[in-house]
Amino acid sequence: MSCETKLIIFDWDGTLSDSLSRIVECLQVSAQEVGLTPPSHSEGREVIGLGLTEALATLFPDLAGDAIAALRQCYSRNYVRLDRLPASFYPGVRNTLDVLKERGFRLAMATGKSRRGFDRVVEAHGLTGYFDASRCADETASKPDPRMLLELLGMFDCPPEAALMIGDTEFDMAMAATAGVSRVGVDYGAHHPDRLRRYDLVACLARFPELLKLI
Repeated sequence: MSCETKLIIFDWDGTLSDSLSRIVECLQVSAQEVGLTPPSHSEGREVIGLGLTEALATLFPDLAGDAIAALRQCYSRNYVRLDRLPASFYPGVRNTLDVLKERGFRLAMATGKSRRGFDRVVEAHGLTGYFDASRCADETASKPDPRMLLELLGMFDCPPEAALMIGDTEFDMAMAATAGVSRVGVDYGAHHPDRLRRYDLVACLARFPELLKLI
């Protein structure tokens, strides 16, 4: 694989960023503010990785139209408030990314975040311009639809077999499988690793720096 892989595509929340608890807290606070029963911690983790509209529709299937829009606005406002100091990376993430760049890999991002939210956290981490390309859920189809991966492959004129997707949820793995892209899971994210292993993984990492041994 090390001779073939040219493009490495990452998920953000739960893969690079230790932000899961903050996202769940924001879902709970926002639901309570608009008079809904807050999701449990496990329910909140279940939808991490989806676009915000899709995540809220999954948690609150009886909501529609203006009610979903109001909850979305509430979540966005609360997340900026709760995330004034963006969540840190998991151990070894930044060094591993630097090594991959030094080795000549192209690095891209496929995230359920909005473009505005992603650009904000990237800037806060001092990584503006670091990734060669990115696709966010509000500018394309949400995971597990493969569209954002296919768009990234097209940007680099990269065949699926020369790319690798790194993620922490079934949404990441299903998206990559449909796109024909090889998959590496992490076992510390939103979904239990046994769920990820159903997707014929190259590996499931206990620590992010283990990625360097694979490619």
